[in-house]
Amino acid sequence: MVNGENGRTYPNEREQRVIALVAQGLKNKEVASEIGTTEHVVKNYLRTIYDKLGLWNRVELALWYEARRFEGMFLAPAN
Repeated sequence: MVNGENGRTYPNEREQRVIALVAQGLKNKEVASEIGTTEHVVKNYLRTIYDKLGLWNRVELALWYEARRFEGMFLAPAN
């Protein structure tokens, strides 16, 4: 799904979950535990997410998430 921002693909539901957890300050190992996968897989998700969104790091990702969460453009994190 293209989100209209520079024609980039919008993160899928699983990637959105990873983004929400990272934005909450969880480390890769903690994110892996939350979503039932390995730390290596989380790192792969983050590389894909950064590429999709044109971001470089967790800080930029957290800011991206917060801006869209308040605009209603992002799934609420599952608890």
